[in-house]
Amino acid sequence: MTKKIFFVFTIFTFTLVSHIQSQVPEKAEDISPLLIGEKIPEAKLTDADGNEVELNQIIKEKPTVLVFYRGGWCPYCNTQLAGLADIESEIKALGFQIVAISPDHYKNLKPTMESDKLAYRVYADPEAKFIQSIGIGFKTPEKSKSFIVERTSFEATEVLPVPTVMIVDSSGTILFEYINPNYKVRLSSELLLASLKALKKDL
Repeated sequence: MTKKIFFVFTIFTFTLVSHIQSQVPEKAEDISPLLIGEKIPEAKLTDADGNEVELNQIIKEKPTVLVFYRGGWCPYCNTQLAGLADIESEIKALGFQIVAISPDHYKNLKPTMESDKLAYRVYADPEAKFIQSIGIGFKTPEKSKSFIVERTSFEATEVLPVPTVMIVDSSGTILFEYINPNYKVRLSSELLLASLKALKKDL
């Protein structure tokens, strides 16, 4: 009897995992992200030292610019992250903080923070669980997997985020979002600052 129960449980688990994986979009253009006005779900992330943190506790501190990037191996992401560092003082003066998230291995965070000279918080999203929960994840292309392994020496994540910037209030409600399937095109610093200034009036 015990063997039968174990067998059924194994089949159920396998089916559930397969179902979840099959729901991940094949292409960046097929994602279904959360919309402005919706709340982001709770998330457990990992910092550069391997410690688990709760994103919602961080967001409670002050309104947040959430930046989802593909990884430290991506040159377009590094340019974006460094650009945010250049305007961080202006963002903080407006009453916001920056939090950057990627499916990178947490051991890749410090090299990224050092090379891009980042003072703001950067976290890893293990297995891209949070990225998938907000609907911006898609299956990592095979050519990207080999590139990631070459650049990081870690196994490539099965899911990548479409590069995204979300502005959320301290309750986690999305006030603004910029999502572009073309990973080469990122939100400009000018547009981000203009959006923050407009939103500040209602916070």
